[in-house]
Amino acid sequence: MKDYSKIGDKSMMQRTTRRLEGTAMGSTVFDLKPGVGIGPFYIGMPIGEAFGKIEQNPNVYDVVHVKYYDEDPLKLDVVISFPDHGFHLRFDPWSQRLRLVEIYDVKRLQMRYGNSTVGGPSSLATFVAVYALFGPTFPGIYDKERGVYALFYPGLSFEFPIPDQYTDCCHDGEVAQPLEFPDGTTPVTCRVSVYDKSSDKKVGVGKLMDRASVPPLSPGSLYMEEVHVKLGKELYFTVGGQHMPFGASPQDVWTELGRPCGIHPKQVDQMVIHSASDLRPKTTLCGDYFYNYFTRGFDILFDGETHKAKKFVLHTNYPGHADFNSYVKCNFVISVGEGEAEANRGGVNKITPSTNWEQVKGILGECGPAAIQTQGSTSNPFGSTYVYGYKDVAFEVMKNGHIATITLFQS
Repeated sequence: MKDYSKIGDKSMMQRTTRRLEGTAMGSTVFDLKPGVGIGPFYIGMPIGEAFGKIEQNPNVYDVVHVKYYDEDPLKLDVVISFPDHGFHLRFDPWSQRLRLVEIYDVKRLQMRYGNSTVGGPSSLATFVAVYALFGPTFPGIYDKERGVYALFYPGLSFEFPIPDQYTDCCHDGEVAQPLEFPDGTTPVTCRVSVYDKSSDKKVGVGKLMDRASVPPLSPGSLYMEEVHVKLGKELYFTVGGQHMPFGASPQDVWTELGRPCGIHPKQVDQMVIHSASDLRPKTTLCGDYFYNYFTRGFDILFDGETHKAKKFVLHTNYPGHADFNSYVKCNFVISVGEGEAEANRGGVNKITPSTNWEQVKGILGECGPAAIQTQGSTSNPFGSTYVYGYKDVAFEVMKNGHIATITLFQS
């Protein structure tokens, strides 16, 4: 069961399940892999894959929060939080890939590095313990404003709170290592960050957190493949070089794009009532069927009589939409005004998943009133969306003005 609610400007998803014996705080040990990740979660992982790992282990991840900035989902990270285990997964809002693991409550999470453990309720992650486990490194950075000293290793950082009476020990970054205070005590880690080590950046708290970036995709990866759209004509897949025109047969699609993730009959065509030219009887099953390519972010609708592709549906996978996490984001590019002379003058306007509705209207002009699309509060707790139509394309727009889906057809 999933319960969706809003907290301030952010939205939260929490799966409520009965806690089973043996899943209490600290009973699960997560492998700590500097520069790579923690447990089953690795830097660069698509958000859909992370949700898959969570669903495979409901007894371990029995409380999960999903947080994002509802007003502008591209402004801040999409965060999957595990409050029982004390850590966040921070996903880049554009690529929806994991850029940073942030362990904010080290006492809740027992980590294993090599044959040793650190953190959790029974093994304090002190500066001396961390230094003994991970070895020597360069002097860290003292954040005077936050009162925190950060120690860096490749793809890994530890933050230690420094009491006011001992801040003189950290002036100008000249800190004796391992750090011990005059009274013989040593600070205890308050935060651990895991991030990509290939960029050689120092990632810590505050502004240093923004330095974490996703690693580059492997050559030939189809994830977030750029898909060029020619309105009323075809899709062009830039990595594989495939052209997919309207009128393509199922055999054409299988040959070019491979087996679909799913094949589903289309239910009632709710919009056909507005079409004066379609005189077919209105039934629950209209005969048309979809090829679903969830891992590439689009669907293809085939006519049930001619078996020719007649619509393409492209998904942006924004949080706050009913289809979130059903599809990978489709990285489409719609060029408007792409005549050769206009292109040479730099006059081509482009619509991408980042383009909001006001920008779309600025490119395509105003259109008629929206059709309101809703599935009811039970099946869709995020509320209604609005569908606006132009020649050869329709935009489903969320309440925050961002595009949820684009449907392509031939007028």
